[in-house]
Amino acid sequence: MEINNFTLLFFAAMAINIGIHLWLSRRHIKHILAHREQVPSAFLDSIPLDAHQKAADYTIALQRFGVFELFLGALFLLIWTVGGGLDLLDRFWRGFGWSAISTGVAVMISAFAIMAILDIPSSLYRTFVIEERFGFNRTTFRTWLSDLIKSALLMLVIGVPLLWLVLWLMENMGEYWWLYVWAVWMGFSLFMMWAYPTFIAPLFNTFEPLTDEELRSRIENLLQRNGFSSKGIFIVDGSRRSSHGNAYFTGFGSNKRIVFYDTLIDDLEAEEIEAVLAHELGHFKRKHIIKQVTFMSVISLGGLALLGWLMKQDWFYHGLGVSQPSIYMALLLFLMVSPIFSFFLGPLMAWTSRKFEFEADEYASRHSDAKKLIRALVKLYRENANTLTPDPLYSAFHDSHPPAPVRIKHLEKLSSHGGIKKDGTQ
Repeated sequence: MEINNFTLLFFAAMAINIGIHLWLSRRHIKHILAHREQVPSAFLDSIPLDAHQKAADYTIALQRFGVFELFLGALFLLIWTVGGGLDLLDRFWRGFGWSAISTGVAVMISAFAIMAILDIPSSLYRTFVIEERFGFNRTTFRTWLSDLIKSALLMLVIGVPLLWLVLWLMENMGEYWWLYVWAVWMGFSLFMMWAYPTFIAPLFNTFEPLTDEELRSRIENLLQRNGFSSKGIFIVDGSRRSSHGNAYFTGFGSNKRIVFYDTLIDDLEAEEIEAVLAHELGHFKRKHIIKQVTFMSVISLGGLALLGWLMKQDWFYHGLGVSQPSIYMALLLFLMVSPIFSFFLGPLMAWTSRKFEFEADEYASRHSDAKKLIRALVKLYRENANTLTPDPLYSAFHDSHPPAPVRIKHLEKLSSHGGIKKDGTQ
């Protein structure tokens, strides 16, 4: 391969990326161990010491395995790029003499398939070793394998036509092809947000309408008070795979659904569930989804414009171990190496997400009982083994949600100030 200035820049960016992540992970583990023997004062009455220690040990186990995956991922990336893996795969498919677009689709789909296969041992270890050790795993090997096969088939059914269209646009739409690709990508993303709850999610889980009439009435009253409509309230069989609990809105436009994990329904009281839903509703009412989609659309547009320039530079290909430039290889290289250079966006995105969480909590405190939301969150922290003592710097860099003590303190402050009652009065 040809080592040029871009190769050296790639090595430097990877080293910085690994170094920062490793440093933060070590800080995180050290901080958690230092507080393992004492439950934070805010949780003394609600979380026992053994649950606090379980959360600490679970988080540390995930961190240590994450460090292993960090180095393994870096090794695979080097093999794919400067190690000549992509170039070898490209030469193999070029040997069939197909058109550039067909060859490109074959190269990219096979590369993604190989990456997925290489990720199988890590997935198995996470599910059947770490999650099993801490009592969270309920997935059978048959279910795990079924999910893997379904995901692979979906990648083929959806990925092949989409890749073919993108490569066709890149090859035929002139200098500003990236505007057309961006429009297609945004349209596809919005379509998938709309279609996912109805056509894709049911392939992996069973969704049953909420049958608890008292809880349904409480939820419908909350939605009516806030002018929110949905296609239904559903319970998903999350307990088939894990004992972790969650609740979320899914869908887009008129095809929105409210989904509760069955584990969450079992663990929380009706008023606590209402408070959790009010928080999720706050994300919609504060237009967080729209803001996130807008932000990602700007980032993707800028990325595609950058790719439009990079694909004309021979040093981009040669510096990453590819001997013969092509539109599909430019796209594949960009998808693989851009996370190395864009990791600095992580803290900004995490900060934005935490800000959204605070805003959603504020919304929930005005349209439900903040104390009930606190109780629900504490139960979820305990049942999901979320650490109560993350390293502040690690949390600022990585966490999409505020640390548990910070979030609970914020909600207690909101509760003490009062809020809008359910009838809308002060």
